[in-house]
Amino acid sequence: MTPRDLTRRPEVRSSAVLRTVGVVVTASVALGALAGCSFFGKNDKTTTVSVLKAKPGDCLVAPTAITAEVTNLTVVPCSQPHEQEVYALATYPLPAGTEKTAAYPGEAVLKAFADGACLGAFAGYVGSDYRDSSLFFTYLLPSARGWQAGDDRDVTCVITTTGAKRTSSVKGSKL
Repeated sequence: MTPRDLTRRPEVRSSAVLRTVGVVVTASVALGALAGCSFFGKNDKTTTVSVLKAKPGDCLVAPTAITAEVTNLTVVPCSQPHEQEVYALATYPLPAGTEKTAAYPGEAVLKAFADGACLGAFAGYVGSDYRDSSLFFTYLLPSARGWQAGDDRDVTCVITTTGAKRTSSVKGSKL
């Protein structure tokens, strides 16, 4: 219903009813505006970003659909419920001068690299060794298509929970 529909005067209603409706509508609009301004403490700044723009410290809402290739991520403030957090970007090492022309190394090679790179970055971000942590990590690998385009060389390391949502960053948490 548009605001214009609310201002039509039905012939069967009295003016007292219309004034009450007007007050309720005005109060509803005002509360909606205040809620949008984080008046009630909710900071609803969900954004969708390209997977290539993700950076350490970004808290993510886990995707509901499973796909072979992820192109976008849902980023929220870490104070909002989320299941994942980007904690490192690891660039696959290539011989000097071949950064733009190197052939795609393959998923198995990139997985082996990601396992080591993400494990190595975990303790520096969380503040505790992975073996002592209650958290887990996963990663996003460069796709063959992105690699060939020359714009996707980073492994995105992501801390994840076992399904429980968090409302704070895990950086330095020693969890």
